[in-house]
Amino acid sequence: MFKELCILMPCYHWVLVQIKGHVLASYHNKLKMDQGRGRARGRARGGGDVGPRPGSAQVPRGGPASRGPPSRGPPPGMQRPPVQQPPAWGPPRTQMAQARAPAPQQVPTSSGRATYRGTGDSPGTQVAYSEAGVDVSGDNGNALRRGTVRGRRQLHEGVIRTRPDSLPTKQGSYGNSVRLSSNYFKLLQKPDWSLYQYRVDFSPEDDRTNVKKGQFRRATKDLLPGYVFDGTVMYTSTKLNPDTVEVFVQDEQTNENVRITIRLVGDIATGDYQYLQLFNIIMRKCLGHLKLQLVGRNFFDAVAKIPVPEHKMELWPGYVTSIRQHEKDILMCIEITHKIMRQDTVLQLLNTCAQEDRGNYKRLFQSRIIGSVILTEYNNRTYHVDDVDFQSTPGSSFSKKDGTSITYAQYFKDRYNLRITVMDQPMLISRAKAREIRAGMAETIYLVPELCRMTGLTDAQRANFQLMRALAEHTRVGPSQRITHLMKFSDRLRQKPEIVNELKQFDLELARNLVELPGRILPPERIKCGDNIEYVANQEADWTRELRSNPMVSSAPLEMWVVVCNNRLTDKAKSFVQLLIKAARGMRWNLPMPKLHSISADSPSAYLEGLEACISNYNPQLIFCVAQNNKADRYSAIKKKCCVDRAIPTQVILAKNLDSKGAMSIATKVAIQLNCKLGGAPWSIPVPIRNTMVVGFDVCHDTSHKERSYGAMVASLNTMCTSYFSTVTAHTNGEELCNNFGLGIATACRKWESRNNELPSKIIVYRDGVGDGQLQYVYEHEVQNIVGKLAELYGGEDKVKLCFIVVSKRINTRIFNGSNNPPPGTVVDDVITLPERYDFFVVSQCVRQGTVSPTSYNVLYDKMGIDADKIQRLTYKLTHMYFNWSGTVRVPAPCQYAHKLAFLVAQFLHRNPNPQLDELLYFL
Repeated sequence: MFKELCILMPCYHWVLVQIKGHVLASYHNKLKMDQGRGRARGRARGGGDVGPRPGSAQVPRGGPASRGPPSRGPPPGMQRPPVQQPPAWGPPRTQMAQARAPAPQQVPTSSGRATYRGTGDSPGTQVAYSEAGVDVSGDNGNALRRGTVRGRRQLHEGVIRTRPDSLPTKQGSYGNSVRLSSNYFKLLQKPDWSLYQYRVDFSPEDDRTNVKKGQFRRATKDLLPGYVFDGTVMYTSTKLNPDTVEVFVQDEQTNENVRITIRLVGDIATGDYQYLQLFNIIMRKCLGHLKLQLVGRNFFDAVAKIPVPEHKMELWPGYVTSIRQHEKDILMCIEITHKIMRQDTVLQLLNTCAQEDRGNYKRLFQSRIIGSVILTEYNNRTYHVDDVDFQSTPGSSFSKKDGTSITYAQYFKDRYNLRITVMDQPMLISRAKAREIRAGMAETIYLVPELCRMTGLTDAQRANFQLMRALAEHTRVGPSQRITHLMKFSDRLRQKPEIVNELKQFDLELARNLVELPGRILPPERIKCGDNIEYVANQEADWTRELRSNPMVSSAPLEMWVVVCNNRLTDKAKSFVQLLIKAARGMRWNLPMPKLHSISADSPSAYLEGLEACISNYNPQLIFCVAQNNKADRYSAIKKKCCVDRAIPTQVILAKNLDSKGAMSIATKVAIQLNCKLGGAPWSIPVPIRNTMVVGFDVCHDTSHKERSYGAMVASLNTMCTSYFSTVTAHTNGEELCNNFGLGIATACRKWESRNNELPSKIIVYRDGVGDGQLQYVYEHEVQNIVGKLAELYGGEDKVKLCFIVVSKRINTRIFNGSNNPPPGTVVDDVITLPERYDFFVVSQCVRQGTVSPTSYNVLYDKMGIDADKIQRLTYKLTHMYFNWSGTVRVPAPCQYAHKLAFLVAQFLHRNPNPQLDELLYFL
């Protein structure tokens, strides 16, 4: 459970991630869009979500008048979307909990925004599309209802250019060249292929968009082979001649002739948002022809589901696709994903809570379900559970749109032919955000527990080794197997007649083979340790063996430390301490014998009493706690006492690791941790840029206060990046985060000055946790706030050079070296990168199972003016500097340190740490 303990236990890297698909949309000032029904608000992170969020029930807003069926909402006019803020102040991450929901009986549906002219859908089949603002229907003219799109996505209006005009090239040259491939396919076009935008007017005018769509379809059936039309604006790859065309059609109700005027607005430039949007609409339409089911925002193959009966789960294989203009070509990214479909329902979870604690089952149920994401299989939608209404039941009534009253039970019987068997169960509440309400979503949605499946995994399930191994056998796909799956999927797309015809309508074709691209492999780094000893990291970027027998770069002085453990574990603790001293001696660190303090119980209160006694009696520099198990309340109590109330670094270790087979290896890693927590450093890397401070920033949501998040910043205090300053602050909105971020960097600069007698001349910031839709907000607010704070400190913007880099780990890109994973140090800065960005990919880790995931870096702001080679090399070097692991990690060390600190505070402390610890890596 606790990151601190990860190096103490055998390392099993189970990755079960449901990666979000790309959602594209465009908004036009003159575009009139009819406002369809509200949609389910999915909050799922997919297969893997974090542990339960305890919290009290919330009071529902609006009362009975605000109730409605799961997908009903008022249709106000669309408003221009604001710039999207980063997830740092968004909803907290969630978890789920358990029974049997009815199997889906149809392909999920989606609502109408735009008419799509291509091949028609098969009878009775409707396909949902996740492009906000534009949905697609076939030639049959049926208006599609929205599927699982999560509210109206607040997206940027166009591609944000962050590549400096003064940058001569973003491609580096350092390293050994290598030919690679990636999980992208080219979308082939004719050389003169263009996309045109037309304005469409009707005379007489009609405000009913669905009527206009039908009239337009009938009038142009022999004129346009393929198009996308939303009622006012039409996109097509066919240029009409002349530029303005008039067609006539008879109104089906009044028999009146309607004149339709189609005027050319212009052609859409390659890479424009409308351009990319059309491709994604077409491709998702094609996916519908493969008979895949839309769950959340991605397509899954229910026919090929993999049962895991011993754990009452199913794995649905699926695909995440997105199309975008890359450096030279329009490429489609295809990534393989899996959806964990649990068989247990929310009603079963309620029954479990009642069995565990009959007198307090309501509060127990609330603590487990609030914050969770559930799936309603009657429409394959996901909802975030915000509250539980124990006063309402399926027998309660609500008012329909036409004003009539109906019970929830009768509604589901009439709408979905589902019979609810338990009539006294409470109702779940899912609330829309303000922006979703403005977009037309119902403010409050009521859900029936019996019809809701749990999603994700509980902490207990994650701790189940057999379960995780069973899932990993199917989800951990190696590079060779992944390439085979991708090629088979590509063949399915190219061989399906309906899909071939679909693409042909727009003169498009999907390439057969994966995209090939150039890459470079950076040489292994030289690791520096004490006494001027150096050694080279091996091909797997690991130096654990060398570390055991060489001195550390710096050893922190330690005179007094205390071991706190249960009296039953005293002998084991003494034996492990001997191993610790031996391991430290091998790294030239003189670790003295500690004081031993025994306690008689394992409860949090017993540890708190023991800690207080140790602090009063010994005034230790370090406290070493032995825990019987990894219960969160005990761990939280220890950390609050020593990180908040007192300023004493602590180390917690599980009792089972004291005498395990790998106890000596564990002791070596723990000795390194102890040294780092006291201010020492085990190794260093040559950093070519002098007087440069490197900053990492990340955010975690508070698990006890859902409206609050913690932003952690960790900044280096020397050129070698072996000493750090850290600060963490709470915020409830983006403005607070920006102010805290800028103030934190200014404080770090003053700390640097006190250490080095001068302010840093260059600052490089690695910002984690920013999605594509938030880049503009981060640039306009976070970056500018930092620039302003630095200008105040330095007396001008030109006195310090700032480079701000956005780090993205959760990406769909995969890179292959033949049929193998690329080695650590692989850099890709062409073909699959984006022309409007100063970006690159780095593979910094070595994985022994599955496919390695590269990390994406986007240089959002750069006044340093250093070339691409230096930025890429520095980034890779910094992945060697995470002292909790004698190897490389996925992100630069300051970024990983920031994540560790934010996680500790948000999960266990729930308050700011003691500032006396801000120059120690106490959070390792």
